[in-house]
Amino acid sequence: MKFSLPLLTLVSLCIGNSQALSINRHALGQQPLELDLSIPQELLNKGKSFLDTVSEALGESTEGLTAEMKELWGEMEMKFPDAIQSMTVKSEPSFKITKKPTTFWDAHVQNDKLSNYKLRVKETNPGDLGIDHTKQYSGYLDVEDEDKHFFYWAFESRNDPKNDPVILWLNGGPGCSSLTGLFFELGSSSIGPDLKPIYNKYSWNSNATVVFLDQPVNVGFSYSSQSVSNTVAAGKDVYAFLELFYQQFPHLLKNDFHIAGESYGGHYIPVFASEILTHADRSFNLTSVLIGNGLTDPLTQYPYYERMVCSTDGGVEPILSEEECSGMEDSLPRCLSLIESCYNSESVFACVPAAIYCNNAEIGPFQQTGKNVYDVRKECKGSLCYEDMDYLVDYLNQDFVKEKLGAEVDNYVSCNFDVNRNFLFAGDWMKPYHKNVVNLLEQDVPVLIYAGDKDFICNWLGNEAWSNALPWSGHEEFEAAKTYGFHLEDGTKAGEVKNFDKFTFARLYDGGHMIPYDQPESSLTFVNRWIAGDYTLGTKK
Repeated sequence: MKFSLPLLTLVSLCIGNSQALSINRHALGQQPLELDLSIPQELLNKGKSFLDTVSEALGESTEGLTAEMKELWGEMEMKFPDAIQSMTVKSEPSFKITKKPTTFWDAHVQNDKLSNYKLRVKETNPGDLGIDHTKQYSGYLDVEDEDKHFFYWAFESRNDPKNDPVILWLNGGPGCSSLTGLFFELGSSSIGPDLKPIYNKYSWNSNATVVFLDQPVNVGFSYSSQSVSNTVAAGKDVYAFLELFYQQFPHLLKNDFHIAGESYGGHYIPVFASEILTHADRSFNLTSVLIGNGLTDPLTQYPYYERMVCSTDGGVEPILSEEECSGMEDSLPRCLSLIESCYNSESVFACVPAAIYCNNAEIGPFQQTGKNVYDVRKECKGSLCYEDMDYLVDYLNQDFVKEKLGAEVDNYVSCNFDVNRNFLFAGDWMKPYHKNVVNLLEQDVPVLIYAGDKDFICNWLGNEAWSNALPWSGHEEFEAAKTYGFHLEDGTKAGEVKNFDKFTFARLYDGGHMIPYDQPESSLTFVNRWIAGDYTLGTKK
């Protein structure tokens, strides 16, 4: 994402625009963002402070806010006047929807337990689009009383679909389509400049059925007249989707089930998995979770932005000047103090300033270099720092593709910056979702944290640090555990792995934010070992 820093830098962690708020189009969890954060001029003209305007828009009272917190918002308004005065706290979706007739779908799935949810299913002939030779299913999860419609696309395993595990894949952002993961990273095919599929022999569905879900609503081919602005709310819909998906494909219930994702998925996955565990009557079991280059514990991760690009600790030569590095270092105590306030209260009034200040101070300097925040070795070229990212967008916007899939949105975009903005102004960015990882481990759910070591935006140093600091019952043993080499089948050393019990951290060499894109063989190797139950990823102990 590209940022325009003298104003306000908002970052999107996925691959995932607008005016006063330039969120670097290269840093979105997977995406770069430029946000249009405008507050209606008629509200600003009433002489209200920005804090009062936010309070009114969000329906949250400022009563009880400390003088220090009010002073902080005043400071933000003074430091970033143009950006602050052009922010929007809420946005409405804007795209054309063309509903498919009931007869278009091969199945409609409902049950009494989830009475307001319905799953529509379309089976696509594998030869129609040429993406893979396996069976494929696409469609929508409908939440009719809330007018929410989530798009999904599932690919059966190339190996043994009746017995192989199921993986749910989620891209980050927040606001980026999981079809980015499908066509740019780990899916059956990529898309070439001629808009033709290019077969991927390292696809994760080599030994697993993989489901790509566009969530939250108004991302990718998903849509709604409503909006979702926090991770917890999104988790309830994902649980409903899984229940109805397994109802349609009951033969998969006996197979292992994993949730995987990257970037802002470091928020999503711990919460979604914890939501699943609250349902004692669930029809499916959760086998494990995998988080790649994620943002999970900002308080621990943010100190490592400076170290990643100002020292050799991250494995690359320093990139920024001494002056820029000093500025990042000097700003860090204030940044961490703001994040800590967010952790303590989880209030929007504490968490929003933390995101604004820290992203400007710790991420902004690198973004302004024009380099790729997803891969420090590369220049940022193209709308999302990768020129061939445009191919998948053009491919998915072809009428015959949308018709085969049953897509009801007229224009596919890989990242929705309005969704990103909504999450930011709900205070979601800096919340302590690592607590949910503790919950998973204490309930005996295996967790893999993996990171490509050339990523900046969710770098491996920060991910290693929060993994070591995580306060679970195996903390001391994990922190003291030795690191072993991760080797491919031919003996090539491709990374390093640290493990205790069912908690694993893996550093993957020469991978950026999107390891399956940069190192497809390494990616498939560690995934196959993990889903086979090898939590050391094949390392010798």
